[in-house]
Amino acid sequence: MQQQQPELNLKKIIPIGIIVFAAIIVIALWSRMTVSIESGEGGVEFNFFSGVNTEVTYGEGFHFISPLNRMFIYDVRQQEVSEKMSVLSSNGLEISLDVSMWLQPVHEMLGELHQEKGQNYLNSIVRPSIRSATRSVIGRYTPEQIYSSKRDAIQEEIFTETRDILVDQYVQLNEVLVRDVTLPPTIKTAIEKKLKQEQESLEYEFKLIKESKEAERRKIDAEGKAEANRILNASLTSNILKEKGIEATVRLAESPNAKVVIIGNSADGMPIILGDSK
Repeated sequence: MQQQQPELNLKKIIPIGIIVFAAIIVIALWSRMTVSIESGEGGVEFNFFSGVNTEVTYGEGFHFISPLNRMFIYDVRQQEVSEKMSVLSSNGLEISLDVSMWLQPVHEMLGELHQEKGQNYLNSIVRPSIRSATRSVIGRYTPEQIYSSKRDAIQEEIFTETRDILVDQYVQLNEVLVRDVTLPPTIKTAIEKKLKQEQESLEYEFKLIKESKEAERRKIDAEGKAEANRILNASLTSNILKEKGIEATVRLAESPNAKVVIIGNSADGMPIILGDSK
């Protein structure tokens, strides 16, 4: 009986030891076996045996993975990338631009992005794309167009060309903003002076057009009055004037006010009003 006691203790100790050992292993590898992906992030798993898993993009939340594998975390929200650059206009003058892009990686293709471009994709892919597109677009315009009339069109063209470059790079471009355009001081002064002169010329031209229209209106008004008088004079025959005179005489006779009325002895017999007897 005394010889069986150590054997029984050993049978109890071994399972306990295995459990303790397993617990130690789990604790040691816990950080390698669990991944927490925060809001606005996506995960790409690198399998120790098969490489990057391009089929699955891990979303927000808590995930278990093999301790032999690794999880690479990406920000999948819209991001802003700003670039300050010097470019040449169509006539060879240097212009400084401050350009911003709003973009984000394509969530469903995060595995391909990681496999082909890597986590440094903003510097290796995005920034070169916006620089190339901006230089291409600005090179088609003069400083005056860039500074004033064509700014919106230039912004749209930069967006289109940058988007075309990034379309196969697993990056979604949402917007391009040209925030600032800086010209050489002498060029800027000359352009502002020219724009001021053009504005003054437009104002003077508008004033001339307005005065011309006003003169035309007065002419038409005068012609209308003259035509009305001509028609009226043509319609006032002697018989009509006599009739009007008789009507006026009748109304004067019926008036309660005292007055002296002399009936003319001319052919038209028009009355002459001398005034009240008062």
